[in-house]
Amino acid sequence: MLAEKTPTSVDKVASRILFIRGKKVLIDADLAQLYEVSTAALNQAMRRNRERFPEDFVFQLTSEEKQEVVTSCDHLARLKYSPNQPHAYTEHGAIMAASVLNSARAVEVSVFVVRAFVQLREVVSANKEITQKLTKIEQRLAGHDQEIQALIIAFRQLMAPHAPPKKRQIGFRKSED
Repeated sequence: MLAEKTPTSVDKVASRILFIRGKKVLIDADLAQLYEVSTAALNQAMRRNRERFPEDFVFQLTSEEKQEVVTSCDHLARLKYSPNQPHAYTEHGAIMAASVLNSARAVEVSVFVVRAFVQLREVVSANKEITQKLTKIEQRLAGHDQEIQALIIAFRQLMAPHAPPKKRQIGFRKSED
């Protein structure tokens, strides 16, 4: 079934990118919808040109991965009853798919796919920088906590009422030896 013709944006593509096996990927059903071909046609083009799609470009999901994707992505609920295991296309696999499909729509959308993956990389990079800065601040503040605690103890000692020193008696005392 062909997808209805809708405009594509970087945000629309980016919202479909998932993180599976430590890689950012697009599920075959989403990629086929973006390229306006059927999922079967997309995967058939991939199988016919298998030498262009090594494992780091495309891989098939396990049953557990498929279940997780169906559970966490409402728009992929239709895959729940599919007898086939979906394929996951990395950024390079999605671009290669556009080249083997060789349609004007695939070429047009591949630009959005690249931009979406780049945008996602930039967000992840920015988050890493923020995380590193927060870690440094936490480390610096950890030392301050101990110093502040020591200051509080010192203040409490200074503020505690002191017993007046014992008065010494004036005069001679007889020793009791």
